[in-house]
Amino acid sequence: QVQLVESGGGLVQAGGSLKLSCAASGRTFGSYAMGWFRRAPGKEREVVGAINLSGGRIYYVDSVKGRFTISRDNAKNMMYLQMHSLKTEDTAVYYCAARLTTIAGSYYIRDDEYGYWGQGTQVTVSS
Repeated sequence: QVQLVESGGGLVQAGGSLKLSCAASGRTFGSYAMGWFRRAPGKEREVVGAINLSGGRIYYVDSVKGRFTISRDNAKNMMYLQMHSLKTEDTAVYYCAARLTTIAGSYYIRDDEYGYWGQGTQVTVSS
């Protein structure tokens, strides 16, 4: 079992940057594929991106490609979401999620594929 805690959210002007962190408990972080999701006001939760066990395969939703970067540090039990060129439409609660897997090369982009979730961190981008 893993527990996830997000941090790093806040208020930023459009065009600015933020870096979110996801801290995972436990000693088997390297056995979890990870994902970042977000839920904007009045909208469904959507995937932002996902990363496989090693960090060598990463998926991004089209709307954040070229602006967001996902990474993980298995030695530190951490995952990150570096966000640049933020837009007002990036305003949302951001969640990290974990899925225990033995498939090294896979990432997962549906929220129902994940069994563990953090509490979320608010990102607000002002115009």
